[in-house]
Amino acid sequence: MKAIQFHEAGGPEVLQYDEVPVPEIGPGEVLVRVHAAGINPPDWYLREGMKVMPAEMRPELEFPLIPGTDMSGVVQAVAPDVPGFAVGDEVFGMLRFPGFDGRTYAEYVAAPASDLAHKPAGIDHVQAAGAPMAVLTAWQYLIDLGHDVPSPFTGQVHQPTPITPGMTVLVNGAAGGVGHFAVQLAKWKGAHVIAVASGRHEQFLRKLGADEFIDYTRTQVTDVVSGVDLVIDSAGGPDGSRFLTVLKRGGTMLPVFFAQYDPEETARLGVTVSNIQVRSSGPQLAEIGRLFDEGKLQVGVDSTYPLSEAGSAHTRAAQGHLQGKIVLTVVPDSRQ
Repeated sequence: MKAIQFHEAGGPEVLQYDEVPVPEIGPGEVLVRVHAAGINPPDWYLREGMKVMPAEMRPELEFPLIPGTDMSGVVQAVAPDVPGFAVGDEVFGMLRFPGFDGRTYAEYVAAPASDLAHKPAGIDHVQAAGAPMAVLTAWQYLIDLGHDVPSPFTGQVHQPTPITPGMTVLVNGAAGGVGHFAVQLAKWKGAHVIAVASGRHEQFLRKLGADEFIDYTRTQVTDVVSGVDLVIDSAGGPDGSRFLTVLKRGGTMLPVFFAQYDPEETARLGVTVSNIQVRSSGPQLAEIGRLFDEGKLQVGVDSTYPLSEAGSAHTRAAQGHLQGKIVLTVVPDSRQ
């Protein structure tokens, strides 16, 4: 089969379109013919050699590596101990995360059945492949953590803040992968949603349910917003703490990317800061899948690239300002 591998850490140019063996499945696994694979930040962090982590915390990487965690495809084989899936089923999932062994940039993948759900009939393989990591991140921040594993960044177990009708939720980086799902989930729960992104994304976000839109290139959010119940910052960066001042006392700050917050400042403002490490969950994807089928969630697709052009897809990702997700098409008709 064909797969994307890299034999050393580096830029997008290290991604090679190689011939590799079809994986064998073990207990608890199914073999999936991949139709599409989603691209996520951990993919390029891995490709770069995990430089985002402090040197003393970086894992030893054994090359060659096949990147990728998100995929949608069709079941080709099922281990004897796996219930609930059969050959021919359309499935999607985020595989073996947190970790570096998802291997979804490939024509076939051995997938833990516990990480999979049946693909919603209302979306195609490209859309389904774009969803798992981003929608699970938003879900586990906002709706249901689904596990009791402490965040590796804080040592604390995150407790999602119940979103009730009338609450005000601000989403920074609202047009990106996590952001556009956070907008929709907060709206689904009845919140008044303020979306922050660059101006070209306004119509996209209003169609997804944003009640207010702020173009950060023209307006400082802190100049026009206050009294917010919850902020989810999916853009990250060292200046994320500026959003603390838009929260009311008792409000909650959810940074998707790890950032330092002064505990004295958060105590003075009376706000809570919490974060998670998203984890694979087939059962949560099954629940989320019903929202896709009911038309309550949509997947924004920024662009698609053939599997063989994964390097170009990573180059596009590095340019930023995405509107939804970048997806690799593995089966040529995977949009169908």
